[in-house]
Amino acid sequence: MSTLEKLEQMPMQEFTAKAYLDYSMYVILDRALPHIADGLKPVQRRIIYAMSELGLSAASKHKKAARTVGDVLGKYHPHGDSACYEAMVLMAQPFSYRYPLIDGQGNWGSIDDPKSFAAMRYTEARLTQYARVLLSELGQGTVDWGQNFDGTLLEPKLLPARLPNVLLNGSSGIAVGMATDILPHNIKEVADALVHLLDEPDLSLDAVCEHIKGPDFPTKAEIITAPEDIRAMYASGSGSIRMRALFTREEKAIVINTLPHQVSGERIIEQIAEQMKLRKLPMVDDLRDESDHASPIRLVIFLRSSRVDIEQLMSHLYATTDLERSYRVNMNMIGLNGKPEIKTLLQILKEWLVFRTDTVKRRLNYRLTHVLERLHILDGLLIAYLNLDEVIAIIRSEDHPKPVLMQRFALSEIQADAILDTRLRHLAKLEEMKIVSEQKQLVAEQKELEGLLASPGKLRKLIQTEILQDAEKYGDERRSPIVQREASQAINQESLISDEPVTFILSDKAWGRVAKGHEIDPAGLSYRTGDAYMCSVQGRRNQPFIVWDSSGRSYTLKADDYPSARTLGEPLTGRLNPPQGARFLTVLTDVTHHYLVASSGGYGFRVRLEELLTKNRTGKAVLNLKSGETALIPSLCEDAETSRVAVVTKAGRLLVFAASELPVLSKGRGNKLIQLDTATDHLAVIINVPQERGLQLWSGKRHLTLKTTDVDDYVGHRARKGQFLPKGFRDVYKAQIV
Repeated sequence: MSTLEKLEQMPMQEFTAKAYLDYSMYVILDRALPHIADGLKPVQRRIIYAMSELGLSAASKHKKAARTVGDVLGKYHPHGDSACYEAMVLMAQPFSYRYPLIDGQGNWGSIDDPKSFAAMRYTEARLTQYARVLLSELGQGTVDWGQNFDGTLLEPKLLPARLPNVLLNGSSGIAVGMATDILPHNIKEVADALVHLLDEPDLSLDAVCEHIKGPDFPTKAEIITAPEDIRAMYASGSGSIRMRALFTREEKAIVINTLPHQVSGERIIEQIAEQMKLRKLPMVDDLRDESDHASPIRLVIFLRSSRVDIEQLMSHLYATTDLERSYRVNMNMIGLNGKPEIKTLLQILKEWLVFRTDTVKRRLNYRLTHVLERLHILDGLLIAYLNLDEVIAIIRSEDHPKPVLMQRFALSEIQADAILDTRLRHLAKLEEMKIVSEQKQLVAEQKELEGLLASPGKLRKLIQTEILQDAEKYGDERRSPIVQREASQAINQESLISDEPVTFILSDKAWGRVAKGHEIDPAGLSYRTGDAYMCSVQGRRNQPFIVWDSSGRSYTLKADDYPSARTLGEPLTGRLNPPQGARFLTVLTDVTHHYLVASSGGYGFRVRLEELLTKNRTGKAVLNLKSGETALIPSLCEDAETSRVAVVTKAGRLLVFAASELPVLSKGRGNKLIQLDTATDHLAVIINVPQERGLQLWSGKRHLTLKTTDVDDYVGHRARKGQFLPKGFRDVYKAQIV
């Protein structure tokens, strides 16, 4: 049989599915999710255990972090050093962990940049006092042990946590197809809930929530999530929590002194500065970061006036920056059955108590075993002291005294070994008294241990006492207050813009700029070489300005988006995307009125200017044009009931008809305005002529003035041919009311 024939054969689809499933389970169980027992991921557990093996307790001196990382990688965790060190750093950052497990010395990162920590060759570390919660019972038979990656050492599969660290410090991680986001909680609150749950196993979630009010972060920012939403989150194991920064007022300034969890002050400064740059915060004069060692968080917002509505401004900043932040909750963890599951708060507490009860039982049994073994040895030593001369004689005369002693005094092998190992100086009468005294103490301890193991009530009381003792030793007061607040709301930007009078100026080359006031002479301004004044419109800064182009499209502009008239302006094409070949014709404002729009093909309609508003850079198609047609400059039509429409063709025909004959549309081609003579003729001008007003027309360098009575001579009905103007006015390009 060939070598290839001996190989196992498997379909590619089956092989890849199995390989991916194996990888997924590895990531889920051995990398990304914490265990409910000790709240640690494997790398975190190995770091803590390795540090305890190195003797880096809270009472020892700090040692290089590189030494710990090297021990972890070389003995227990064959992965990258940078990932291992980052996990170590996270457990040492007081702004990341509610109860840090590692006491760092050196640069371990900052609130503004948690990843700004120094290299592991520069930093030093040791375990914190709180780490004893995980390690104090490790050598007492409380957990199972397994082989390390190369089978040369043993490592604990779990740490015997005396408190539910999975809730106290929380956890976050991304596995394959699942993730976890467990928020930190307060030790004292969780301990109270556990104690009451031990007394009343059927305790309801509402009763538990009387003790555990909600998450408790390392920061003192407020939790503004409603209590009913927090309860729903605990009931399902998933949801979200919102936090809000705190501020104080100092004269004409707002001082932010507390930020939500894991929010950078530098990021807040950037977000507010960006709004100031875009002129969205006109009430803010300046911004400064005054944080230092004395005040780790001090962001100062200087106001332009003491009359600024502080609550409104902060509500806006909460809504638009990370001063208010939402945290996802997904309490996914590995249970005692070894399977990942999203657990409710009650499930976590009850399952952890099962673990803790089993751990305490194992500890008591381990101690009881040692007590019984010691009592057994003491019984043998006591026999030896009562028959000391005979024991000495046997030892001196026999080549192999052990079996002789065992047979003569009915001793076990362990007792005989203990007698033979006893030094001569311990054969004094005083030593016998010590043995009797120790025996009495151990017998009393034996009875106490057996009583605890035999009585569920006593065992429960012991667990409660230990939980309360640890809570008192390591606990503190809640840092994150839970407060009911109104929902934040961004300020309407339109309300921030003043209503000062402005003039929007457009040049031939479509460069726009804005001048304050209405007294400016737009034609007298400076323009770029080859450019000149085209048109202008007077309005208010908080009004929209509408640009109309030759393709029959409208575009909306804001005065604040364009520079002052002291500059040469900014090209409209920088903010707008007109069709290729289209030209901007004019700028309009006053959205409350109707305008006449028409095509060179002789069709048009009335439209409210507000129908031309749009947010699209490509504009809004309003007037439908046929091939070769262009849109004309619109004309204001204030009163359709009394005013008239005058249209002039290139061939020199003028027709005046009632404005009411035109329909009001939002878009389309409209109705025929005038009958064109030939295929080459087209509509040149459309203008609204109020009653009792005349009309002035321009052709070349000449102009023609038609008084009110003269205009009456050209009155007819819409879609008629109209009448010819006097000779010399066959190419009218401009009209105005007189």
